[in-house]
Amino acid sequence: MTTERFTATYDMESPVGLDRAAAVAAGEQSTGTFVRLAAETDDLRARSGARIEAIRPTGSSPTPSLPSRAKGEVYERGEVTISWPMDNIGPSLPNLMATIAGNLFELAEFSAIRLLDVTLPPSFAAALPGPQFGIGGTRALMGVPKGPMIGTIIKPSIGLTATETASLVDTLAGAGIDFIKDDELQANGPGCPLDERATKVMDVLNRHADRSGRKVMYAFNMTDDLDAMARHLDMLERLGATCAMASLYSVGLVGLRWLRDRSPLPIHAHRNGWGLMSRSPHIGIAFPAMQKIWRLAGADHLHVNGLGNKFTETDAVVTNAARSVQAPIAGASEGAIALPVFSSGQTVWQVGPSAEVLGNQDFLFCAGGGIMSHPSGPAAGITALRQAAEAARIGVPIRDHAREQPELAQALAHFKEVL
Repeated sequence: MTTERFTATYDMESPVGLDRAAAVAAGEQSTGTFVRLAAETDDLRARSGARIEAIRPTGSSPTPSLPSRAKGEVYERGEVTISWPMDNIGPSLPNLMATIAGNLFELAEFSAIRLLDVTLPPSFAAALPGPQFGIGGTRALMGVPKGPMIGTIIKPSIGLTATETASLVDTLAGAGIDFIKDDELQANGPGCPLDERATKVMDVLNRHADRSGRKVMYAFNMTDDLDAMARHLDMLERLGATCAMASLYSVGLVGLRWLRDRSPLPIHAHRNGWGLMSRSPHIGIAFPAMQKIWRLAGADHLHVNGLGNKFTETDAVVTNAARSVQAPIAGASEGAIALPVFSSGQTVWQVGPSAEVLGNQDFLFCAGGGIMSHPSGPAAGITALRQAAEAARIGVPIRDHAREQPELAQALAHFKEVL
């Protein structure tokens, strides 16, 4: 047995008061239930019960933020931190999630509840694999030792045949791209089967690599059932692929960990569906908490949205997400830093600010239209992004740098400044 504990911090709102709501959450998620049990002795609670570590009131409202069966004259809101004994779960990510993000989201005592962060003892992280490649391994496979890694997404998202996909990849590889990914909608449908798509794309990429000495990384969307993903992994390795993509919510934590244990390739972890957990400020999970769990399960690359994006997240939320992916986790291996992936409506205008918010250029910058719709074509689009990164690296304002960089000048004129 160990005396170590893990904690979770929540933003809670309740019609019964924060003290009562925190006690209900701690009981529901450990030894208690809606009635006192004879077997729930003082000794058992001391050994296995959750403990309220802190309650910090932040405000109140006369109305509930979410529909609530329980009613009150006032709805108190605040941050609550609860801890649990590690002996309750052991180093198990699925059981961690059942504890910190289980039935409490449905309890009538809450008119809002959102998981903000989780803190794990070093022994927990040390027992889990973490990213296999992370930033350094990805750079080595791409052959990009410094600067942002420049990537794009196959567009149209779905509808291209395997031959048409390979033709687009040929253009992008010839233009000097570092990374290409399938859209999350393109997996293994009969219109563009994965084995046919991978075979034709890798024929193109291997040919370019023979000529240039550097292989473009392509993240093939292999999201599927476990047996099918095992076959996909074997096929991708045989073809010489260098990245496997999986949709996190589709394969789940167990599927992600399963991939990490079996994959010889970096795992490009796509968070499509994230808005379901994050869009409301009144319920769900904040990214800094969830990314720790995905990283410990083995995600090498994690999407963090993008500055000035087309979705609902603010730049402050994106900044916090990107920084969290690069933050150390106590007890995890030194390589457990994942690669943040900026995407969603990105152009030359966001490259410098992305580097600025991170304080480094260790990120993957994915632009679709920001490359494809450059007035002089995709090759100029990629060059312009590299020029924008260079301006940020040497500390020169991007407009000044563009005076001697025609590709960048064209991009600045063509794309709307969003920041």
